[in-house]
Amino acid sequence: MEVAVYNIQGTATSAKVALDDSIFAIEPNDHAIYLDVKQYLANQRQGTHDTLEKSTLSGSTRKMHKQKGTGGSRKGSIKNPLFRGGARIFGPHPRDYSFKLNKKLKRLARKSALSYKVKDNQLTILEDFTFDSPKTKNFTELLKNFQLTGKKTLLVMSRSDDNVLLSSRNLKRVKVVNAADLNTYEILDATQLLITAGSIDEIEKNYKN
Repeated sequence: MEVAVYNIQGTATSAKVALDDSIFAIEPNDHAIYLDVKQYLANQRQGTHDTLEKSTLSGSTRKMHKQKGTGGSRKGSIKNPLFRGGARIFGPHPRDYSFKLNKKLKRLARKSALSYKVKDNQLTILEDFTFDSPKTKNFTELLKNFQLTGKKTLLVMSRSDDNVLLSSRNLKRVKVVNAADLNTYEILDATQLLITAGSIDEIEKNYKN
């Protein structure tokens, strides 16, 4: 599949780039996407939540009254979970939410996400570029040229470029990533995917079976 290459002024150039159908035009696998996104979100969780149980809560362990004869229920101590300020029953404790997925499934999920973007006309190929200096205005102009102002935009570059990265840093709905760091969640979360021509080889190298 051949697609046009655009410059940062939003104009189609005479150049075209061939996209590998085995990556950009597959039948998307929704379950693979679900698992990869689930893993990504799980890995973002710190898992540092903790609650106080009877053994860890500060307080007296004195029995509040004798076992029998009061007409009331039995109470072991003031740390009883039924009391206000008492311990928590079966509360959460620190844990690791991450889980493992095999590489083939993750590749399938990312190829599926890219294929969805192509199918929905939400993928644009840009010629390789840089900015002379790190200015937010430069990136704002780029978004304006593609009518993406205020929209979630993901720019994929072949390698790190400080001028481009710093120019985008103050824009809340924009993210710049290297092709090697592309993931399913960020692909699908973006309204428009901008990929530089130089990134295509890196993507195809990473996602080839």
